[in-house]
Amino acid sequence: MTAETITASAAGTWTLGDLTVHRIGFGAMRLTGSAAFHHGTPSDRDRSIAVLRQAVDMGVNHIDTAAFYFSSLRSANELINSALSPYPDDLVVATKVGPFRDYAGEWGTSARPDQLRAHVEENLRQLGRDHLDLVYLRRMRQDSIAEHFGALAELRDAGMIRHLGISDVGVAHLDEARAIAPVVSVQNRYGLGGTSPENDALLRACGELGIAFVPFYAIAGKGGELGRKADATDAEVRAVAAAHDATPAQIRIAWTLRQGPNVLAIPGTGNPDHLTENIAAGALRLTDAELARLGASQAEA
Repeated sequence: MTAETITASAAGTWTLGDLTVHRIGFGAMRLTGSAAFHHGTPSDRDRSIAVLRQAVDMGVNHIDTAAFYFSSLRSANELINSALSPYPDDLVVATKVGPFRDYAGEWGTSARPDQLRAHVEENLRQLGRDHLDLVYLRRMRQDSIAEHFGALAELRDAGMIRHLGISDVGVAHLDEARAIAPVVSVQNRYGLGGTSPENDALLRACGELGIAFVPFYAIAGKGGELGRKADATDAEVRAVAAAHDATPAQIRIAWTLRQGPNVLAIPGTGNPDHLTENIAAGALRLTDAELARLGASQAEA
């Protein structure tokens, strides 16, 4: 089977509340250009729309986005709306609220709880939806998320949101949120060469509770999504990639998926060839020996 014929179904499925998704999804941030949060080169709009349609054609039914994913000329939500509306019945579009950027792209302070309704309404308008499938509260360094998450729980009760998630959190925040309303997904920075004891504990907690764990920057490793620096894991990743006739990025995605059946991958790209490679990573099956090898290198990183 060639990469072109592998679909997102090869990665298996997970259920977010009552919504079943393939474990390989798509992150929309990079659709907007070379630097989604700054003033980089804008993306080619037609190419971005084509990538989104190709993703859905290849079985992707979980797209992660946010209203604050925009560059000087492009909005991820607008691209998704233009490419995919009317939306397929099985497509789950997840978005995030909490951070604030003005129209010039500058970051402001975190939204107050009473401002989150406006954030949700902005996502609804941009996506052309009458409800949002999954909304993450992105924690902005506050110790407690109870008041913010409670505000989103009220919007869920009002029918504006179907399911709730939380992002950039610890186990204590998960406990705090679950005492208010069901949590179907947690989204934190996590990847081979870029883990932490706190995130390892959160991953275990989500597995025990049957909650999805959705890493962002999973391909980036320790150095970050933009301009990632090589780390001690890279040589081992390249060696394992050679054994599978795969790319290092594919091995990092495959490693992510092996962290548990509840772990979902949302690699993003504006390149149709990279999209095909990312989806094909869902068919890779790392051996226990390879996992141990990569784990040992991560411990040294």
